[in-house]
Amino acid sequence: MKPVSAEEAVAMIPNGASIMVGGFMGVGTPERLLDELVRQKKSGLSLISNDAAVPGKGVGKLFDGGQVTNMIGTHIGLNPKAQQQMLGKQITVDLIPQGTFVERIRAGGCGLGGVLTPTGVGTLVEGGKQRIDVNGKSYLLETALRADFALVHAFLADYVGNLSYALTARNFNPVMAMAADTVIVTAEHIVPVGVIAPDHVVTPGPLVDYLIANG
Repeated sequence: MKPVSAEEAVAMIPNGASIMVGGFMGVGTPERLLDELVRQKKSGLSLISNDAAVPGKGVGKLFDGGQVTNMIGTHIGLNPKAQQQMLGKQITVDLIPQGTFVERIRAGGCGLGGVLTPTGVGTLVEGGKQRIDVNGKSYLLETALRADFALVHAFLADYVGNLSYALTARNFNPVMAMAADTVIVTAEHIVPVGVIAPDHVVTPGPLVDYLIANG
């Protein structure tokens, strides 16, 4: 784990990269990294995020700047800019049931090829997917999701990158920290090793590549 500035971290993300961004409607989202993505005008991004947030908040800032080419998520219903870009064919959006979404990311983080789920069998969701019967019940094979970068926000981080999350800000951050080639973290507080009790560590330090220094 290496401490870096937000500017240095985002400079490592090339145009066209795939990025996972933690958060649920902006709660638990690494806002400083998103602000820097906007400032550096990164473009053509493939976004994997639960939602499109709202204009001016969370990943909504990326839609404000027209920086997203395609999105995989569970809904965009509260972001009219994302909806307009989808309807205008400026971006492609792959909407996935939320449980399937998080399980595909978990599978990517655990080295699995995918998961079997009954969700979507016999609906439009089934289109183009492999259907597998197990013990007389039908499932869809949903392939694993991974990304080039995961942008994660924690409540506490220590000097070696162990992370702890606060309340609902935990949401998608821990699974995304497992499912990307490079993990970049912002934290509310950075503390000495030992301040976070071992059983309160949710994301262990070896998963974290870069921690944004406070200040």
